[in-house]
Amino acid sequence: MYEFHGWFGIAESPEESDAGSLDSGINDLRAKVSQTNWATGDVSLQVHNGEHFLLANGLVNRRRDEAEELHILLRYVATRFTGSWGLLYERSSDMEDPPGQGAFRVHVMARGELHTHLDPFLSPVNPAIED
Repeated sequence: MYEFHGWFGIAESPEESDAGSLDSGINDLRAKVSQTNWATGDVSLQVHNGEHFLLANGLVNRRRDEAEELHILLRYVATRFTGSWGLLYERSSDMEDPPGQGAFRVHVMARGELHTHLDPFLSPVNPAIED
């Protein structure tokens, strides 16, 4: 099983969400998002109060192309929209250590960089959220 849940605010720079080319960048991002076709997961670009957000959620039987495609998309967002921020939580039954099968891994995007951390809230899954 591979589970993922994430949200990312899209901004061109840490100073301004629109530094002059946000519309063309959003069009490019929208095209990339439209190319995803996951059977049991989705990624979408949404607008809330004038701000753009990338959302990703899914639960698949095993880690497949979705994981790699999602990470490629996030690297693109971090590079193209250097002011973007957000979190991706993921866990997998075949995830390597750390954190291993019984924990979530968190990818944190801020200022054009992605960093991976171990989750302190829902891990270890047993007993935090499962018996």
